[in-house]
Amino acid sequence: MSTAVADDLLRELVPQVLGVLVRRHGQFDACEDAVQEALIDAAVQWPAQGLPDNPRAWLLTVATRRLTDQVRSESARRRREENAAARTPADELVAPAPGEERAPGGDDTLTLLFLCCHPALSQPSQLALTLRAVGGLTTAEIAAAFLVPEATMAQRISRAKQRIRAAGVPFAPPPEPERAGRLRVVLHVLYLIFNEGYAATSGPDLHRPELTAEAIRLARELHRLLPGDGEVTGLLALMLLTEARRPARTDEAGRLVPLDEQDRALWDRRLVAEGVALVTGALAGAPLGPYQVQAAIAAVHDEAPAAADTDWRQILALYGVLAELDDNPVVALNQAVAAAMVHGPRTGLARLDELAHDGRLAGHHRLHSVRAHLLERAGEPEAAADAYREAARRTTSLPERRYLEDRAAAVR
Repeated sequence: MSTAVADDLLRELVPQVLGVLVRRHGQFDACEDAVQEALIDAAVQWPAQGLPDNPRAWLLTVATRRLTDQVRSESARRRREENAAARTPADELVAPAPGEERAPGGDDTLTLLFLCCHPALSQPSQLALTLRAVGGLTTAEIAAAFLVPEATMAQRISRAKQRIRAAGVPFAPPPEPERAGRLRVVLHVLYLIFNEGYAATSGPDLHRPELTAEAIRLARELHRLLPGDGEVTGLLALMLLTEARRPARTDEAGRLVPLDEQDRALWDRRLVAEGVALVTGALAGAPLGPYQVQAAIAAVHDEAPAAADTDWRQILALYGVLAELDDNPVVALNQAVAAAMVHGPRTGLARLDELAHDGRLAGHHRLHSVRAHLLERAGEPEAAADAYREAARRTTSLPERRYLEDRAAAVR
């Protein structure tokens, strides 16, 4: 069995194995450590020795032994419980004990997502813990994705697990009154993971494919568990419709290619078709939400045969709906672009003047890059060049900086 196949299977099994351990033993932090040790054993043994007959039971057995070893070393008070856990046969570990609560869909992935995205954790901790405990990424992989030292990421994950323990968060779905709000946090965390992979906020690379792939995988899993939730479906559709364009976002030299200049023959039409089908179904039957509207906007872009064929009036109308659902300055910024495409660059520039007073956009390079683009369209090359240079100065993404500097030089 190849290493890649083993990795894929292990990531799929992570939340299932971790969920069983946490439900039975509590101690999320200790259980998560035990699962990570079992994953290391599997990553070494499975490619060399072949896949076990029951991979899930194998991981449960090894992780339980690791957990037992950890607990034994902590205190004599727990030894009787540890010995009982050590005597648990492997076939008993495969199925939940009678009466154990299970998440929708027959596994614990959704419960783990709620736990990792608990409001007691900071947003960076939610991102890291989700990728580790639910995604199965190693600390080193997460650290590399977010361009921080492995030791720093290890501390962040450790603090997150300690915070969950200190808060006494139970391993159970949130109470019904809290469920919708907590689900919004889960969706937002997956959205942030995807965005960081699709347009890295810093560093030498525009894309981090391992993050977009993991965000899509987790969104698919969430959609499997909650197929009737319109916003879950909308988020998955948005990811697919956006990811479909990735092959055309950079040229052979790795330089950024803006949407209106991309070679659409390079777009992944399979992902486009899947995303369009998902968002069409969600819009037809679910209460309207921001992710569905964003997916609808992405679908309008993706279905246009060429940039000149884009239905900007429909996009502008959709941004109007989105602005009602989500008071977000980035939405307003994109709405200004759509207004400029429909009514001319001066209309867009007037809207940017209003947004310049929004403190949430203060210092953001996108405000200046959009202004530069609209000034260029309005026939003001010198002002456009100045705005491009200001945007380049403010961005922390090296590919974006190179693109903006190139535009500043070309527009004069």
